[in-house]
Amino acid sequence: MENVGKKGGMVRLFEGRFGRLVLTDLEPQDTLQAQADPAIFVSHGGGEVRFLNPGEIHVNIDATRALVFHASSEWLCSSFPAVFEPQGKPFTEPTEPITPRIRRLADTLAVEALNDRFLSHERLEFMLQELVLSIVETYLTKRRASSPLWRGSRFEDSRIRRAIALLRARPNKDLNIDELASQVGLSRSRFYDLFQLCTGFSPRTYLDMLCVETAIARLSSGQGKIAEVSAELGFSAQSNFTRFFLQQVGVPPSEYRRTATSLGPALSPTSSLPSAPKAPEQPEE
Repeated sequence: MENVGKKGGMVRLFEGRFGRLVLTDLEPQDTLQAQADPAIFVSHGGGEVRFLNPGEIHVNIDATRALVFHASSEWLCSSFPAVFEPQGKPFTEPTEPITPRIRRLADTLAVEALNDRFLSHERLEFMLQELVLSIVETYLTKRRASSPLWRGSRFEDSRIRRAIALLRARPNKDLNIDELASQVGLSRSRFYDLFQLCTGFSPRTYLDMLCVETAIARLSSGQGKIAEVSAELGFSAQSNFTRFFLQQVGVPPSEYRRTATSLGPALSPTSSLPSAPKAPEQPEE
């Protein structure tokens, strides 16, 4: 992604084997260009996802802040070889209506980018993988024959994709993984092996990542007290949730929330996340 506008500017930049993720401020007529790799563009508060094939250009009209994922072709091909072929043009439509799942991922990525001292590389790559998988599932399977689309992909097994969908639908720490394996028609050992092969994570680690993602979305948006988030995620006590969050993120949920909500003005007015109250909840863990 290249930002050639004079007044816009990069807010955060993350680089890795996944490519580059940029949180950027934009002015009207700023130009965004995908270089050798495709790019995914989501403006805060916007109702669409914009896709740029390699070499394509987008001229900004109304976005003021946007998340741009300049995805490494090698990283994409390792997971979806039939979709992201070298020198190919995977996106047939320049824009698609954004879904609630992709909206939440983009919002959470923006919060995590601004609150980056708590962001681990593993969690960042997990969310980017979730973003690309959601895009393939939501948009590309709608426009191409589904079976060839998944050919050669790490996510080719439909049973694992169904398991991921069930985990996403209700991230809950109390979920029984053995029952999930049975629900998708696999033995426990086969399920664990296939899930690790497909996603790069064990089922329990994947569920933990989804719980953290949900918690961060709630904590940064003011949607419910910490005790309510804890109960939603299946923790029997708020103290258990606090220990889990501290282990996963490195700080207690109360501290993460205070830091994230202090960044509220940096996200507004374009963020779809509502403002959170500044006063701390009682009791806090």
